Amino acid sequence: MDLTDRNVVITGAGRGIGAALAASFHARGANVVLADIAGAPEAARAIDPQRATGIDADVSTEEGNRLLVERATEILGSIDLFFANAGVGTGTTLADTGEDVWEQAFAVNVHAHRWAAKHLVDEWVARGEGYFCSTASAAGLLAQIGSGPYTLTKRAAVAFAEWMAITYGDAGIRVTCLCPQGVNTAMLHAGDDEVSGSDVVRAAGVVLEPDDVAEQVADAIERESFLVLPHPEVADYVRRKADDPERWLAGMRKLQRRVTGA
Repeated sequence: MDLTDRNVVITGAGRGIGAALAASFHARGANVVLADIAGAPEAARAIDPQRATGIDADVSTEEGNRLLVERATEILGSIDLFFANAGVGTGTTLADTGEDVWEQAFAVNVHAHRWAAKHLVDEWVARGEGYFCSTASAAGLLAQIGSGPYTLTKRAAVAFAEWMAITYGDAGIRVTCLCPQGVNTAMLHAGDDEVSGSDVVRAAGVVLEPDDVAEQVADAIERESFLVLPHPEVADYVRRKADDPERWLAGMRKLQRRVTGA
């Protein structure tokens, strides 16, 4: 997809990867709507008051996603690409994670993708084209030490993107799924648990800046590539996992001991 004059919606765009995606897409000629529960209007004004619009949106419910699609369509006229980027990184173990945390993780990290697609796909199929993008995580291909909700929901996000690509690819709908490891965002530094995401990703590899990730994503969209791995070592980890699951699990337990000091 050539992003020039394309109409793009990005969720979780008030800061971090989402704001960087919006800036990157805008620089390549796209009209962008930034959506977030906070910070989106300010982020949009910093990009371009004319061709970037920020709106408040809560994607943790189907109604929130429906309203976002409706409002963005009113602003842009149509939606060519929707990027389900919003995410939460809460939750730890089975004993220490409440049901409300599990429900929020599935609502934002998985169901929001499904709800957005539900309110976009019929129009895209009728048009013969459309682009659905999502931010999952390397944890969606591997696992997140310290967080059951994050591991399960990001794995589900990858699965949903794969299913979308299989089910609607022949109808002209393209899908891209972003699976980074460590990125220098507020989520990375928000760990308030004994095992924080920051500790894990620093032990596992390099931490990238959001702008660098966004440029890789924009390149992938122009190629219409499905999987974006800003950390190339993740591909090696996935191959090792498939080749020898027992050894991979042992390695993950070793990393867990290293991080926790246990």
